[in-house]
Amino acid sequence: MSEQEIKHVETHVHRELKKWSEIKGENSWTMFKVIAELVDGFETLNRLNPCVSIFGSARTKPENEYYQLATDIAAKCIDEGFGVITGGGPGIMEAANKGAYLQGGLSVGLNIDLPFEQFNNPYIDPSRILHHRYFFVRKVMFVKYAQAFIVLPGGFGTLDELFEVLTLIQTNKISRVPVIMVGTSYWSGLKQWIIDVMLRETNNISEKDLDLLPVTDDPDEVVSIIRNFYDGSDRIHSIKPNYEL
Repeated sequence: MSEQEIKHVETHVHRELKKWSEIKGENSWTMFKVIAELVDGFETLNRLNPCVSIFGSARTKPENEYYQLATDIAAKCIDEGFGVITGGGPGIMEAANKGAYLQGGLSVGLNIDLPFEQFNNPYIDPSRILHHRYFFVRKVMFVKYAQAFIVLPGGFGTLDELFEVLTLIQTNKISRVPVIMVGTSYWSGLKQWIIDVMLRETNNISEKDLDLLPVTDDPDEVVSIIRNFYDGSDRIHSIKPNYEL
């Protein structure tokens, strides 16, 4: 070993390792909480008819144009024969559940315990509300049972759900289903950045991945995309849960 290598090793030997200022070990009972939440979700959602998932900002007010747009889209999805799944809270979630409820359709809420801005909206059938402690369990329920994802303007949580679904489709971890971005003025800049930077500049995605990202403002076009996906002339896509565990 050379002198330089010896000095290198000695440097590592005398390195001071960082330590936790506080550590709380999870006990085995935590897993039972997770399992119970999964079981509750599966038993509830397995009994329901196929749904679409609609998500967006919890901060969207009823007077906002996207609130009304979410309500209209949800009502049209009900007329198309689907139920509606949301995160169960205010804003876009409330708007979508409202559209489903007023149309006399299946209105499902997957709520999450948060320190702010999350509560059950009044447009969910009480027997169709799931209360989640863990975000990852909630996402399992969202993804497994939704036959399409309709994404309205939102914040970090909306982007998280959008890109997680796109990643799962891209990597064939779930069935390919429609993912529709609603709000051209809101989403067009993001899609253009994806084209310019992720695709053309860095080649970090494939050109075919752009097919996963239609953008529209038209509720009828949203429903048309979903209808053509499942009832098109090729009929290669079937309505079924997106994966099996």
